[in-house]
Amino acid sequence: MTTKTNKITNLMKKEYSCVKNALDFSNPVKNKVKISKSKIFGMSVIRIVILYGLSFMIVYPLLQQISVALRQTSEINDPSVIWLPKKFSLDNIRLSIAALDYWVALRNTFVLSTLSTVSQLISCSLAGYAFARLKSKYTNILFIFVILTIVVPSSTLTLPQFIYFQKIGLLGKAYSIVLMSLFGQGIKSGIFIYIFRQFFKGIPIELDEAAQVDGAGPFQIFLRIMLPSARGAIVTVGLFAYVWQWNDGYFSSLFLRDTTKVLTTAMYSIQHGVHGHLQSLGLWELIGGDVTKNPLFLSTILNTAAILIMTPLLIMYFFVQKLFVEGVERTGIVG
Repeated sequence: MTTKTNKITNLMKKEYSCVKNALDFSNPVKNKVKISKSKIFGMSVIRIVILYGLSFMIVYPLLQQISVALRQTSEINDPSVIWLPKKFSLDNIRLSIAALDYWVALRNTFVLSTLSTVSQLISCSLAGYAFARLKSKYTNILFIFVILTIVVPSSTLTLPQFIYFQKIGLLGKAYSIVLMSLFGQGIKSGIFIYIFRQFFKGIPIELDEAAQVDGAGPFQIFLRIMLPSARGAIVTVGLFAYVWQWNDGYFSSLFLRDTTKVLTTAMYSIQHGVHGHLQSLGLWELIGGDVTKNPLFLSTILNTAAILIMTPLLIMYFFVQKLFVEGVERTGIVG
């Protein structure tokens, strides 16, 4: 019994020494460092898993669209073709360019998005500055209406706008959307006014007071002090306004009608012109007339058209991504 007791005692001592070596109770600082390193390692693993998951969700559909766009139409229903086509073809891209009237629609979309973005920057920055600095007893009430334009769905406000532009003869013209942006009623203008207001509120009031002592008025303060300091907010609002106008289909189809073709409205009507473009491009005999009745064929053309619409924005983002990230950090936009 004594021998067995000694063996058990020795085993317990060895286990205790192992635990003591792993976690030194006599050195709490070292224990805290080990725990901190373990937490950092765990958070790194979680962060990597989340980033890889999000990348998969974003990149996977894009790669699938590219794969579909580069395959021959005869391979649409081929179950053996998953990623790489058996034979690469640009017929889907050629057909999508013709069906979209791509170059004309691209030019119109670029001009409209640029004018709308500049108008949004002018109106929203002025409104944000007024709400941040020019205080009166009606300021908070007016700002509540601005917040309501964010909360209330935009579709509920389009009927009076539609009737108004119809009466003044601007319905069907690009000026209608530009005027809405210039007067603070563009796409997501309420959010942009809120961003500028919060940014201008963060600028010290002492700068305004010093400029007033030197004889500057509110408009001079806005131009010479506020705007140069609001580079981050301008870049952020400008990029958001440009992208949202570029991808807008609701307001464009409602106010522009068929008179001014942009990429989104052209995409809506793409299926109606496929037959004619198949003949004009000499693809009818190659593909066959029955393929136009195949829903997968129309889906392929729409996917290819979506890639053509996204490509200019992706190219633009590569050049301005640094400014965009800096602008988001300075304005405090999250989510």
